[in-house]
Amino acid sequence: MFTGIVEGLGVVKAIEKEGENVHFTLTCDFTRELKIDQSLAHNGCCLTVVKTEGDEYVVTAIHETMTKTNLGNWSVGTKVNLERCMQMNGRLDGHIVQGHVDTTAECIAIEDQDGSWKFTFRYNSPDVTVEKGSVTVNGTSLTVVDSKDQEFSVCIIPYTFEYTNFHQLKVGDAVNLEFDIIGKYVAKLFRKDS
Repeated sequence: MFTGIVEGLGVVKAIEKEGENVHFTLTCDFTRELKIDQSLAHNGCCLTVVKTEGDEYVVTAIHETMTKTNLGNWSVGTKVNLERCMQMNGRLDGHIVQGHVDTTAECIAIEDQDGSWKFTFRYNSPDVTVEKGSVTVNGTSLTVVDSKDQEFSVCIIPYTFEYTNFHQLKVGDAVNLEFDIIGKYVAKLFRKDS
């Protein structure tokens, strides 16, 4: 379980394919605190640490993960938003995030708002967003500003822009989305009744 509050940026150091699996080697400021079998969200995608050595660690993504996320777009040097799993005695600063990516979205617009930035995303799934509701974009818990069918926007403050990978996002880039878990349950209940 995660909160969507990005703890730091990781950098991809190596990518190795083994059958349908892909092993990613990364480094980050807290690598030496990581343990094997630990869950760690990478752009919102929960991956298990399978190896640590010095200031690098390795996670493995299976075929399903590669097809449902933007991990296939990573290359050596890619910056990745990281969050360790939530401690049960801590504050829930973002919202309840599972680390299970629902789909990807395309960034279709970036608007400089003289001190903040408005990012607009388009996706292709039946999931919904609501204005002032929560959504996770590349593992970052955000508040929805505008909501339309299969499209929404969020505003990014300077701190989030600098300390997450939003500062390198461009129009046309793919991002990972996790929709609000409560909203997903409500939407599923309504679909059953229809």
